[in-house]
Amino acid sequence: MPEGQMMRIGELAAHIDASPRVLRHYEDQGLLASTRGQNGYRFYDRDAVTRATNVKTLLDVGLTAEDVRQHAESGCLDEPLDEVPHCNGELAPIEARLHTLNELIARLEAVRERLSEHARSVEASLNHTDRD
Repeated sequence: MPEGQMMRIGELAAHIDASPRVLRHYEDQGLLASTRGQNGYRFYDRDAVTRATNVKTLLDVGLTAEDVRQHAESGCLDEPLDEVPHCNGELAPIEARLHTLNELIARLEAVRERLSEHARSVEASLNHTDRD
């Protein structure tokens, strides 16, 4: 896109392989900004391509909108995430999300074990009753 040229929501959506609805959601979440023309259409500058791509990538790997907002606050959304070195603020929300997921997995595994034990108990009880 030439310097200073703006693109409409459909063009940006096609560029990052997303729908316009997804981009509106990013805006609603405060993760992407547009300007509005007199006709009410959304317009995006060239930096929006990088930001929208980064937001999509981070959400696709399992981060939440709040996690991505932390990336934005640390200035990590405006440079391509696939460039090295990575942004200093990028790791903290990733580690926090992994910690949360590990805790959830542990709780779910405990629930699964309790439910399996209960199922075995019910099955044993029913098998015992069937023999009588």
